[in-house]
Amino acid sequence: MTDERSQLYPRDRRIVKTDDFSSVFRLRPVQRTAHFVLYARGNSLGRARLGVVVGKRFAPRAVTRNTIKRATRELFRQSALPALDCIVRLSRPVNTRQGPATNAALKSAVRTELAQLLAFLRDAPAFAGK
Repeated sequence: MTDERSQLYPRDRRIVKTDDFSSVFRLRPVQRTAHFVLYARGNSLGRARLGVVVGKRFAPRAVTRNTIKRATRELFRQSALPALDCIVRLSRPVNTRQGPATNAALKSAVRTELAQLLAFLRDAPAFAGK
């Protein structure tokens, strides 16, 4: 089962090194939504890579953080993006400790915002050269 999962989102499609995260974070944010900020930079690898940053400060429950990461990875995997290093960062609180960890409304809102961010990258051909 692990091998099957790794084929869907292999390690070479992820940003895992601190230096790679830092080099993308040095740039200005490309796009913002109500809860997320997208940073991106062109790469010479021939494929898009993704990094996801979801801090406890904005999503205090692990269930919520994992839901956001799963939704981001799934939408990224389904998108046909140019050769970019993309980092999606949660920038505003999505819920509180007292509220529900996940619900249909939260999941729907998160997916909608993430889809907007990835559609921006897909539809911006001039951006691929940066």
